[in-house]
Amino acid sequence: MQTLFGDSPAINQLQQLLKACAGSDASVLVQGETGAGKEVVSWELHKRSNRADFPFVALNCAAIPSALLESELFGYRKGAYTGATTDRKGRLELAHRGTLMLDEIGDMPLELQVKLLRFLEDRIVEPLGGNGEGIQVDVRVIAATHKDLHLLVSEGKFREDLFYRLNVVPLQVPALRERQKELPMFCRHFARLHAKGKPEISFTQRSLEMFSLYRWPGNIRELSNLVMRFTVLFPGQQIDLLQVPSSLLGPGLKQILTDH
Repeated sequence: MQTLFGDSPAINQLQQLLKACAGSDASVLVQGETGAGKEVVSWELHKRSNRADFPFVALNCAAIPSALLESELFGYRKGAYTGATTDRKGRLELAHRGTLMLDEIGDMPLELQVKLLRFLEDRIVEPLGGNGEGIQVDVRVIAATHKDLHLLVSEGKFREDLFYRLNVVPLQVPALRERQKELPMFCRHFARLHAKGKPEISFTQRSLEMFSLYRWPGNIRELSNLVMRFTVLFPGQQIDLLQVPSSLLGPGLKQILTDH
């Protein structure tokens, strides 16, 4: 897992909030665009907390079919449904004494939101197919989303009571375009990370200037993927975007190169 770093005003403010709430068990809602680093922020919060020696478990609510999400979260007992040949612990139970990150919480079905809200109130897990005897679980819940939960609440797509349960401490992860001065640092970081001990790539000043004009809709994840692509194709070289085949650049960067 990557470490949160940077020295922009937005990151400094985020670091202060992380420091302030790390010792608490209050629920946290991490908001930010796709690829901005919400899981990194969640991991950083866990690492600084008194739960750091216990599991950090992540569950992406958008990546699992809704029919399976409940069993992933709460677990199940043998015979709960066809194919359930053994008992299986859910993510909540696996994160006992640690932290559970619920990524893309805005995609959680309404019917499951009710069950999550009940858990947040009594901290008892009831596996599917159980005999009614719940399991007491001690876990800190961090929810994350790129969606506007206020809007989802107004549209009836997200429970208002669950929103307030999760949004005890709100943390906003800035987009990469708000951290333009940190772009050279990120480029060096990902060049070193993806080189894996081999010669690292670097970028010309002209390339860095082109990067600063781009809005990075995929944020830090997009930049990391781009640096990895160049590391694989041009190991150890200095990269000048004007000399890179246009097929290796997204439409946004192509347009910037055309305009400049």
